[in-house]
Amino acid sequence: MQAPALSRRRAIHSRVETVESPSVADYTTAPITNDSHLIMLLNATSATKERPGIKTGPSFWRRLALSIIWVFIAVPVLTQAATSSVILTDDRGKTIELTQPATRPAAISTFGADVAKALGIQPVAITNFGLEGAPAYLGPDMNKVPSLGPRHQPNLERLSRIAPDLVFAIRRYTEKDGPQIEAIAPMVALDLITLQDSLHAVALAGDAFGRSKQARQINERFLARLESLAAQSPGGRTVAILTSGGETPFVYYDHFLTAALLERLHLDNVGGPPPNPDSGIPLGYRISLETLLTLNPDVIFLLPSNRQRGFTLNPVWPYLQAVKNDQVFEVGQHWKESAGPIARSLALDDMARLLFPDITPVKTSLR
Repeated sequence: MQAPALSRRRAIHSRVETVESPSVADYTTAPITNDSHLIMLLNATSATKERPGIKTGPSFWRRLALSIIWVFIAVPVLTQAATSSVILTDDRGKTIELTQPATRPAAISTFGADVAKALGIQPVAITNFGLEGAPAYLGPDMNKVPSLGPRHQPNLERLSRIAPDLVFAIRRYTEKDGPQIEAIAPMVALDLITLQDSLHAVALAGDAFGRSKQARQINERFLARLESLAAQSPGGRTVAILTSGGETPFVYYDHFLTAALLERLHLDNVGGPPPNPDSGIPLGYRISLETLLTLNPDVIFLLPSNRQRGFTLNPVWPYLQAVKNDQVFEVGQHWKESAGPIARSLALDDMARLLFPDITPVKTSLR
């Protein structure tokens, strides 16, 4: 009579052993998403049977559980720290690595101040625009930012005291001071000549500041605005962009950003294509008034100058088509340093206002 009972107990024991209890592996193969998972993990480890030959007392399982919990807590933190680093490649082809997005940029260029403001970052230092200090088009707030002096000869001692976490510079102006600047902070050196340079530099700044999406949207809105104006432009006119305070004006090649915008709007820049499109230098050339008269542009834009424009006193000047038809326009600083998102948008708005007043209303296109 006892044998059947013993048999039943063995059968029940066999069925119980076939039911698998949760193991540590069950909880380490999936992420721990909340506190209940941690509690289940602790219960699993404390309930696991001790294996022969292995000392697995309560303290052992407690240490094991704490180790596993530490892994699940530490790995996301370490991963987040790794993904917050920023790797940039500037126009020198140099790789710049930041441990985190920049928050204290210095601008050895008008572009640096412009793009920082457009992306909602306050620069900690900026260089002067010619003899005028901070660029007026960026607003009076920029006058409160410490000045580093001229961009071709920045005050490096002051830059060192300010201690920025990133420097935006124009490549051609900072080559000689590059090593000294980089001893103070990482430096992004940019060409900033063409429209493509501008689009690339804005995207790069967005990456540097951790605001890539915002930078991409700024570029997209600008290009959409440019395409909209181009679709409305009747074209057929010639144009020249002139600067210089001397007797002979300087005319810009097609690849110079504001000239490139005019070309996109179906105007023909009389400055013509650059001889070295790959290098981007020179930006243009000196042109006599007699040669300019043979090209005879329909529209002339005069960039800012610190001196009186001697060429406008030349006897040939009044005979130019643009002068006779009152199509000579003095434009602001943002035409000369036009790579920044604010500058190029203001320049495009000027073009709409001055060239197509009956087609497109004035509109600020940055935002």
